[in-house]
Amino acid sequence: CWLGYRGSTPPARQSESPRITRRNSTETLIDPSMSLSGCAREMIKDMSGSKKAGDHPVADAAWPARGAGAARRKDGMGRAGVLLIVCLFTLPFMALLFGGRAGALAVWQNAAKLPVMGGGLLNVSRQSAAGADELFGGLLSPGSDRRACLSRYQSPHYYKHSPYAPSPHLLRKLRDYEARHSRCAPGTRPYAKSVDHLRSGGSSSKEDAECNYVVWIPYNGLGNRMLSLLSTFLYALLTDRVLLVHSTDDFTGLFCEPFPGANATWVLPPDFPVADMSWLGVGSNQSYGNLLDGKKIADDPAKATAQSVPPYVYLHLAHDLRRSDRLFYCNDDQLVLAKVNWLLVQNDFYFVPALYDMAEFEAELRKLFPAKESVAHLLGRYLFHPSNSVWGMITRYYHTYMAQAEERIGVQIRMFSWATIPVDDMYGQIMACSRQEHILPDVVDGDAAASSSHVHGGSKSKAILIASLQADYYDRIKSTYYEHAAKGGGMVGVFQPSHEERQIMGQRPHNQKALAEIYLLSFSDVLLTTGASTFGYMSSSLAGLRPTMLMVPEDGKVPEPPCVRAVSMEPCFHMMPD
Repeated sequence: CWLGYRGSTPPARQSESPRITRRNSTETLIDPSMSLSGCAREMIKDMSGSKKAGDHPVADAAWPARGAGAARRKDGMGRAGVLLIVCLFTLPFMALLFGGRAGALAVWQNAAKLPVMGGGLLNVSRQSAAGADELFGGLLSPGSDRRACLSRYQSPHYYKHSPYAPSPHLLRKLRDYEARHSRCAPGTRPYAKSVDHLRSGGSSSKEDAECNYVVWIPYNGLGNRMLSLLSTFLYALLTDRVLLVHSTDDFTGLFCEPFPGANATWVLPPDFPVADMSWLGVGSNQSYGNLLDGKKIADDPAKATAQSVPPYVYLHLAHDLRRSDRLFYCNDDQLVLAKVNWLLVQNDFYFVPALYDMAEFEAELRKLFPAKESVAHLLGRYLFHPSNSVWGMITRYYHTYMAQAEERIGVQIRMFSWATIPVDDMYGQIMACSRQEHILPDVVDGDAAASSSHVHGGSKSKAILIASLQADYYDRIKSTYYEHAAKGGGMVGVFQPSHEERQIMGQRPHNQKALAEIYLLSFSDVLLTTGASTFGYMSSSLAGLRPTMLMVPEDGKVPEPPCVRAVSMEPCFHMMPD
């Protein structure tokens, strides 16, 4: 939804006072007056908060037993030809639609007519789960220890959609990166030399040029973190750097090591010379913006050398960045930063669209991702593999409550503190959206209900997964299908893994449960998410789906229309650089 959105920035809200963002939290509260581009109305945080993590998972009755003759879902190949024809038919319209600048709502509504984005490597095979490609078309390298990371090879059996195959150029780039990471990771001689220079405070040397690094610092909620980390990894690919992660306690244990090799860790060792990295912020002396303002670094590539630049630079790219920090997105500044051995990055949103706006990277990005909407989808599946403990939570819940259904519907509901409406109104918006887009099964009343309860016919059994901080929506939707039969007589199950009713800040168990729900949503056939929610963005990107998105309420009123179909499965860009 960042294609063609930049000209649409909603008016600043004056009715609410600024809110403070809390570090290492699952909730990010942002100044409501901040203007944003893209489909978002505010620079909001992540859904990790929205994704609750309850100690007592909630799930309604398990599926009724099914006879041996129960129909199984057939995965046919008949859609492939239709998709190709539609793609060719829509290419001229795509050029017209995205050729100019349009508001988010207009683009969303127009895009509802587009079944597939043009210009990418369409993956028409769409193998069934039983015959899934364990390496995602070469995206993953073979040979990793299966027992150390079960999700790496098992997750392809759960995803329902793989709309894009990785480009040959992306595959080469990833293999080159893996070799570089193995050569430069902690524990290697180049890493030790770079750290020694950093510890001594000296400038970069020719030896350091062999391995340059970008260190990612976790910030804000889980959805924000995943999108930020994914963006930073792409930046490492584009700049031939090695990505290392400053792993805080609430981030440890969420993911497997993503890069192959026994010693190719992405975890920054605890003895790294820069102390208290989690407390770096917009006012830090070593931030790029402050270094520029203090004339301690020149943004002129002709004047900057490896000997004249600092041994490390902190890049503050979070929502509260200042104008001088935004110079990171300028070509000349990238040429200067290329001479710095260590870059430390703190960010809390998806900034890939800004990289496309830079001449330094645009051509390479087009070769890596012929379809722009495939970036987060492909890199997310490459980079993120839930740890064995989290994967166990995911698969146990899936097989207990969701696996028997022939269709899985994911519903992610997020009520933002700056855009609240009564629960009754929010439920009404969800159901209005469902009727508009035909998401949840229709119900019947009275005698028709009694008749339907005995006739299953050809209707699919459906599992509805509710992901929300509140239990109200689950209770109401569950009651709907308890009190009324589904039209056509199909079986409907409604499930919610957790509902804490409140935010839990900086706790690993909370983030583990939140990550489990992101992945459970990503295994859906159909997704309804909340607009501007990073939790929803991550789920739909991993799923390879364009979700239907609930519009964010304004002025305490249910929006009209209640929802729109996303123009892309890419996350929205919440901030436009100058």
